[in-house]
Amino acid sequence: MQEKISFKNIYYPPGGIMLWIIIFLELGTFGLGLLGLAYYGALTPELFHEARMHLNTLLGTSNTLILLVSGYTMARAVAAFRSGDKQKAKWLIKITLIGGALFLALKSYEYYEKLASGLEMWDNMFYTFYWLLTGFHLVHVVVGMVILGYMSFKIDARKSPTDELDLESGAAFWHMCDLIWLLLFPSLYLIF
Repeated sequence: MQEKISFKNIYYPPGGIMLWIIIFLELGTFGLGLLGLAYYGALTPELFHEARMHLNTLLGTSNTLILLVSGYTMARAVAAFRSGDKQKAKWLIKITLIGGALFLALKSYEYYEKLASGLEMWDNMFYTFYWLLTGFHLVHVVVGMVILGYMSFKIDARKSPTDELDLESGAAFWHMCDLIWLLLFPSLYLIF
């Protein structure tokens, strides 16, 4: 059976219209950053290529896989919650949070590698974009983990959301983090 599309669904998307406005603003902000990266990369392609060679592509690829898996487990958590299996939803949210923690750990190690090598934000425009874009993304991952941790707490405390909209909001934010990383990873680690 197909779900009937109504104006209510358009004006009240999962998670609420305000969340989607925030998501589109964040995507626009990162999009502008990526346009800046492309612009300056076109001006000094040799510099950007040389700088990119100092990034750890294995860590970037690992973080990509971690976020993709955590996005899947978050989607499964929403599906479990919708079907009434709150314990499974809570368990899947915790797996998602473990993915977020692994992402933070690997990104922190990568930052440590850069700083230990003397590669800092003001060395050149590539590293300025690298530090700003990945750092801003890292903040979003932390915020997403706080949101999902709160959702897990609400399920634990038997104070579940009245419907799945609260959980869908957290999931939408988490998927935004995934999408942003899927744009950042090739732009920073593979293209230049």
